[in-house]
Amino acid sequence: MINSLNDPTVNAVLQRLHAAAEANDPPLLSEAHRKTQHGLPLHADSEIAALLGEAYIPVPPDVGMLLYLLARGAGSNRVVEFGTSFGISTIYLAAAVRDHGGQRVISTEINPRKVERARRNIEETGFTEYVEIREGDALETLRAVNGPLDLVFLDGWKDLYLPVLKLLEPALRREALIVADDLDMYREAHKPFLEFIRNPSNGYASLEIPIGDRLALAVRTV
Repeated sequence: MINSLNDPTVNAVLQRLHAAAEANDPPLLSEAHRKTQHGLPLHADSEIAALLGEAYIPVPPDVGMLLYLLARGAGSNRVVEFGTSFGISTIYLAAAVRDHGGQRVISTEINPRKVERARRNIEETGFTEYVEIREGDALETLRAVNGPLDLVFLDGWKDLYLPVLKLLEPALRREALIVADDLDMYREAHKPFLEFIRNPSNGYASLEIPIGDRLALAVRTV
């Protein structure tokens, strides 16, 4: 059975990116947390946006492997990712889609520099044909996404998780998986999203997974 993550080229790209993130990100993330302005939407805070524009903000390797397992186990043909950054999580998802014989990961990123870097990283892995990166505001770039979607990974601005999910709901297949990252970061910003998926009347079953910066995993039940 094929596992593209074992490919030497793919493995080397991921190791390089994870190492670069570990060296680059800690001071930027620390300063971003310090500058958090309570009451101002995170995506509207220009100082935080500038700081995070230089950060990789990747999923750690164990979360990347979990994404691969979930996407592949769900038989994912079409995946949407909110928050490409430099393309690390995109690579894990694209590997799963490729290995399943699926179609595409549609990822969105508002920072043009990150889009350029992500495309180069993904090209280096050989996964370009399995990835479409849409540059711009996710509430616009994801407005026209054809379903059925098998998995959605939320890893962009935390206060946009719920608006993005609601935007994508018409395209979700029944039993689609929703994975949301970084629950331990900007806890207040996550509250509307978590309250929504925890309410069974909204059509989800969910739980939290304590790996990385904590994940929420939900399945569409209607």
